[in-house]
Amino acid sequence: MSEQEQSLSELLALRRDKLTQLREIGVNPYPSKFDVDATSSKIIADETIIAEDPSQGKRVSVAGRVMTRRVMGKAAFFNLQDETGTIQIYIRRDDVGTENYNTVFKKLVDLGDIVGIKGFVFKTQTGEITIHAEHFELLSKGVRPIPIAKEVEEDGKKIVYDAFSDKELRYRMRYVDLIVNPEVRDVFRKRSKMVQEMRMFMIDSGYLEVETPILQPIYGGASARPFVTHHNTLDMKLYLRVANELYLKRLIVGGYNGVFEFSKDFRNEGMSRFHNPEFTQVELYVAYKDYNWMMDFVEMMLEHVALSLHGTTKVPVGDNFIDFKRPWPRIPMLEAIKNETGVDLNGLSLEEMMDAARSVGVHVDKTMGKGKIIDEIFGEHVEHKLIQPTFITDYPIEMSPLAKKHHSKEGLVERFEAICNGKEIANAFSELNDPIDQRQRFEEQVKLREKGDDEAMALDEDFLRALEYGMPPTAGLGIGIDRLAMIMTNQDSIRDVLFFPHMRPE
Repeated sequence: MSEQEQSLSELLALRRDKLTQLREIGVNPYPSKFDVDATSSKIIADETIIAEDPSQGKRVSVAGRVMTRRVMGKAAFFNLQDETGTIQIYIRRDDVGTENYNTVFKKLVDLGDIVGIKGFVFKTQTGEITIHAEHFELLSKGVRPIPIAKEVEEDGKKIVYDAFSDKELRYRMRYVDLIVNPEVRDVFRKRSKMVQEMRMFMIDSGYLEVETPILQPIYGGASARPFVTHHNTLDMKLYLRVANELYLKRLIVGGYNGVFEFSKDFRNEGMSRFHNPEFTQVELYVAYKDYNWMMDFVEMMLEHVALSLHGTTKVPVGDNFIDFKRPWPRIPMLEAIKNETGVDLNGLSLEEMMDAARSVGVHVDKTMGKGKIIDEIFGEHVEHKLIQPTFITDYPIEMSPLAKKHHSKEGLVERFEAICNGKEIANAFSELNDPIDQRQRFEEQVKLREKGDDEAMALDEDFLRALEYGMPPTAGLGIGIDRLAMIMTNQDSIRDVLFFPHMRPE
């Protein structure tokens, strides 16, 4: 056993001994409830509850973790941390009782324990808003110590030791990360607010929020490898959805004019700072609209989100400020590739396109169709350079088996991706609603699968049957919530905006 492990083992044994002592003196270390009527942030923000005369002051009841403390004989100060922040507590033996103070608080309560306080609010001589405790109660005894950062001054500089900063530990033990790094809680509050703003924007626009199946007999709606499972009762293979597109379009066929869903999707693919096998996206489908209308809608919604979260359209991301103010540039995909590489891919055969890809240093192989090759060239030479929000439009038909053919440009479809900070954050089409054309596109995907492309789409007969009943012209949209949250909260990894990202086993 290492010295560090030995030290932890001794601390755990000491805390368990304190737990036993608490029970022996009749203190329940895990009571059922405690009535809370205030938070640290609201108390600090409300000067009107500060008592000049304690007998006249408003009483408050708060609860949270003991994070620091300074004991001075018969009295002590400690910092209590709740969900909203930290507030100082002043506690005296004469107010809370001798045993409660001398035995419970001083000897048996540790940093990280959760306590309840009732008392009145005052300002110390140094001007710090503080709660004078009249009642103290232990609410949860922690038997494992929390990491506490220590700040010391060396050569005139402040040095922090023992901060809980190891990325892998923080992801594995998010519960500890949230306790000791309060700024992490703010990231997830912003993420939640972002989703709420998007949801209300779509609801206020008249669209219906719905739910569709996560377990699907045929996966579709995106080019991706699925996770596979098995239903015992029906003795059938099922897939975790890679997208919810085909089910939402069935609802448009059924007569809804606009539907959306915030969905958990699953793709059995590599992991990176931009990819997690389980991720969140919102998909929206609106009847009688096209991809040009959807570009306007995306601009309006994300401009609104930026203003709601930051009070400005300019969002800090790393060393840049990303400006979501409308309008955003709109550049056809093949034009964007030509601008960056000098290579014109228009009208090339598959062999010519392979040669063009090799000429700009992009690896290709025999399993790849035109769409895959174009996607690789775009990813290698263009995408990472698009920092400000930009619409890349008019994709080759081979890349978009669910999009409508372009109304005026041969070989292209009415599709756009919104690129921001070098990554796709949204994908949208004028949806293909011709069932004959759709079947042919699916059949092309089947051929790609037979050549070895395990991300090509499967053929969905029930979806084709739905289209045969008639689907109106429709604009469809998917926005990656996790990647958008990275931008809106200034985080450089998708793991920083997921409470519990997937990790290798310890």
